[in-house]
Amino acid sequence: MHHVNLKNLTFVFALILFVWLIWYFYTGSGGPLELVAHLLSIALILQILFLYQEDYLYKWLPPKINHVIVVLYIAIALYAFWHFWWEYERIAIYSQGSYTQQDYIVGLLMFLLVMELTRLAHPVLFWVNLVMVFYTMYGYLFPRWLDFFWHPGVTFYRVVTSSTVEFSTGVYGPYGQLALTLIAAFLLLAAAARGFEAQSAMVAVMRRLAGRSRHTVPQTAVLASASVGLVSGSGSANVAVTGSFTIPLMKRYGVPGAFAGAVETAASMGGLIMPPLMAAAGFLMSEFLGVPYWEVVLRGFALSFVYFVTLSLSIYLLSIRLLPADPVVTPAVVVYDQVKTASFFLSIGFLIVLMGWIGTGALRAALYTAIFMFGLLLLVFFYFKYARKDPAVKDESLLGNLRITIETHAEMTSYLTLLLATLGIMIGLFTITGFINRMGAMLLQFGEWHVIGIILMAWVFGWLVGAGLPPTATYIILAVIIVEPMRKFGIDPWVAHFFAFLVAIWGELSPPTSLTAAVAARIADASFMQTMWEALKLCLPVTFMSFAIFTRSNMVVNPGWAQIADTLLVTIATCGVTCAVFGRFVHPRGADILWRAALALTSMVVMLHPDGNVALGAAALVLPATIYGVVRHRRVAPPKRVLEAQPVT
Repeated sequence: MHHVNLKNLTFVFALILFVWLIWYFYTGSGGPLELVAHLLSIALILQILFLYQEDYLYKWLPPKINHVIVVLYIAIALYAFWHFWWEYERIAIYSQGSYTQQDYIVGLLMFLLVMELTRLAHPVLFWVNLVMVFYTMYGYLFPRWLDFFWHPGVTFYRVVTSSTVEFSTGVYGPYGQLALTLIAAFLLLAAAARGFEAQSAMVAVMRRLAGRSRHTVPQTAVLASASVGLVSGSGSANVAVTGSFTIPLMKRYGVPGAFAGAVETAASMGGLIMPPLMAAAGFLMSEFLGVPYWEVVLRGFALSFVYFVTLSLSIYLLSIRLLPADPVVTPAVVVYDQVKTASFFLSIGFLIVLMGWIGTGALRAALYTAIFMFGLLLLVFFYFKYARKDPAVKDESLLGNLRITIETHAEMTSYLTLLLATLGIMIGLFTITGFINRMGAMLLQFGEWHVIGIILMAWVFGWLVGAGLPPTATYIILAVIIVEPMRKFGIDPWVAHFFAFLVAIWGELSPPTSLTAAVAARIADASFMQTMWEALKLCLPVTFMSFAIFTRSNMVVNPGWAQIADTLLVTIATCGVTCAVFGRFVHPRGADILWRAALALTSMVVMLHPDGNVALGAAALVLPATIYGVVRHRRVAPPKRVLEAQPVT
């Protein structure tokens, strides 16, 4: 009986979810609606168990009461699983708008369970949804002259059914379906990498590649976060994986704690832009636009290129001001880690070939790539453990790696399923109340003044939403509310959606909340506010790109040579602004300010001027000026002190 414990119970449900999803990815049996009707209950059970492994759900209650509550929650999820297993066809096809008492009871229990788990995992989303429930029911209490808020209201019965058993919206709607299909398929890559510790191996390799100078030590965070970002859809998860190594490394070589945390925060934010996961928002964008996911990936690479090139320059310029240029000793990387890293990047190349060249669908491509990556890592494991008997792999076991893979996939999938199910409730209530239409009409009124008005209003709205919600949630709300008004003013749908996406990424960092910065500050043992402020300055490329795509729209509209040209123009512009903000040209302060101001203004012309020829001419000035600025910065800005290098252990 000693095997009967919480962790093993969690693994059993994780294995059920894993096997069921693998079978669905290969066969597509039943379709996404039937899949979510059955597996949402399993995903919620896993979230309950994962939350309970961290701590009691209710610390103010005795342990026995917590145990009883957990059993009750699991029983509710299993009851819903049983009900939808037997009644799915009737509810989905024959009972449209006419539900039995048992249907309503099951829907009510699942609605309350999702809301309570959201309160525990995403408290801001819970309160937003709770306000929306009351607003949906009692919108008629607003005075008629407050036309923006007034609506006739609906019954609580309608709130529950629209959020559950109607299937078209709510927890079983398209967002929950996407979480358990396309997103879950791509999370297999992250799970395989985590199971065989390929992510930590990549961090070690990137440290080796970063160079032998103190100035390049912080670049470890950029390279590592860009690599891990390929399979991580979370900024905080990226920080947790890479920051636990890169932040202590930077501090060891004299980097201040707040700056080290900010570097890792900014780099991990870039991981959210990085395809193929793109903070899970890329999959939603594909659904909104009705295009193959590869089309989104092609455009995402352009944005991530601009971001990481500019961020790397920002960090380098600040490193010169903070650290001397003396050499440091780079640690050796064991062959096992090198081969695992090569296997990971080979698998990403395999995914690109499948989706971009062969034209394999995203779901199958993700499955085949996960199998390919798992097979490579498995062969590497067997070779180094049993053929070479390498000490680097002596503590690993095959069953242990497999278990980590399955549990990692279950944890990430169940987390995103709960998040997207909660957003399904929110968007459903937005739709019922007509809030989306009224918000769109207000944006159109701003646009009547000038198209810039609708862009600025949408950015402010996105900033307010993103201040409390994760990027995926922010993107969905923005995509639902702002894209259609923008399209009516002639803005290309690709531009509108990527604007919403970039604003959502910026919202993850915006004050007063930023989970990514909070995790980095905790690892760095630094002030959260100072870390967030420094990261905000480093993340200026996201802000600039949010507006640059309106004038240099080929970045996200026309993949090909036009896209490359606009991407290079935006990169030159953002690097020019970065050099103007963080660089130093000459010692006299007044002359230095003039040089930097001229560079910043010319860079903004490259980025925002609607005439491509004018932008190209300005770029011909900005590029050499930026190179000259970096050279001058290396002479003018270094600190007048020497730090003693310490070896990395």
